[in-house]
Amino acid sequence: MKIHILSTTALSLLRLSRKLWLRVTLFALLAILASGAAILLEDQIPNSLKARFTPDAVMPILTILASGMLAVSTFSLNVMVTAHNAAAGQTTPRVHAILLADTTTHTVLATFIGAFVYALSAIILFQAGFYPEGASVLVLVFTVAVVVLVVVALLRWIHHLSDLGSMDATLFAVEQAARDSLIRDRSLPSLGAQRLSEDTVLPDEACPLTAPQTGYLQLIDMHAISEKLGTDQTRVYLYVRPGAYLVRGQTIGHASGLAEDERRAICQNLTIAATRSFEQDASYGLLVLSETASRALSPGINDPGTAIAVLCRQEKLLLDWAYATHAEDSPRFPRLFLPETSRVAMIDTAFASVARDGAGQIEVALRLQQVLARLASVPDATLAQAAREMSQHAREYAETALTVERDKTRLRAAVLSPSP
Repeated sequence: MKIHILSTTALSLLRLSRKLWLRVTLFALLAILASGAAILLEDQIPNSLKARFTPDAVMPILTILASGMLAVSTFSLNVMVTAHNAAAGQTTPRVHAILLADTTTHTVLATFIGAFVYALSAIILFQAGFYPEGASVLVLVFTVAVVVLVVVALLRWIHHLSDLGSMDATLFAVEQAARDSLIRDRSLPSLGAQRLSEDTVLPDEACPLTAPQTGYLQLIDMHAISEKLGTDQTRVYLYVRPGAYLVRGQTIGHASGLAEDERRAICQNLTIAATRSFEQDASYGLLVLSETASRALSPGINDPGTAIAVLCRQEKLLLDWAYATHAEDSPRFPRLFLPETSRVAMIDTAFASVARDGAGQIEVALRLQQVLARLASVPDATLAQAAREMSQHAREYAETALTVERDKTRLRAAVLSPSP
């Protein structure tokens, strides 16, 4: 399976599709079009139906629909905000972006608000006299269809509310976002570019590339950068990956065969913002899960079970990453160079805070050692060695925090040896 590499435009469209207001606007436009269609198709309605279904038969239904959907929409928005705040309070504020992209919530709220807009617009058109005599038949047909959509949306909403904002549902959403990023990273470890390593030799005439602004690097538009490399002699070497924090003017790479204005244009194809994102940042999901475990281990919450559940999810993610299909044989962008995701950084991001905050709880410390033992046996030698080093690091924390000698003995038996 070929992995698609996001461009700046594709990223903007993807984020736009996740906005709540977009679906609400589309449903509202459809509602207005349905009201207008009743006027245009009035000539196609048989006279017998016109005589049977008068505006007096339709107006009460529209009135009930308008008032009911306004109340339901307001209540549902309040439930959504409350659930999101509760989830962020239990886990970490970084989950808010994931929860806001929930398509089920978007569709349900859009249906409710769209039904309200439809009913309100139909009432206005009736009262203003824009509807011809037989339009009430089509309005009734559209109204029945809207009621069916509302009933289906209510059933979905009731089912969705059973776990909206819960710890399990939130962790599942974070895990899915993290998995997508990690699988893309495994398939294209350098985002389709050639691997930049310590052995890569830069041309003598290479000139520096500097960050155009301060913030987190969210996306590198590999396609756009590649298109700006006019000749076969041009090369771009980037030292940073998505997720890195950049400072304006910081050297983030070098380029050869490009004029100064062309180098500035290259840097304009980097999406830099105030926060990190999941699209190309392989380690961000691991960080969000790690923060959730740390919060669960705080004295105010004291929930080691959640920390252990997070460790299980992180273990599964990293094992799937380690055993996933390797990169493509040839780079898609042979004149671009980019480093791979650091294995050491992945292990540190996932487990360093849990090793520190869970050191005094033997059940968490033991579970961490079991996770690291399995990761130490993966084929990726660098990742396995990083897991071994983290095992020793976690032991040092636990030796200091544990007070019972029996717990220390159990922990020592589980700790990995420093080297294979």
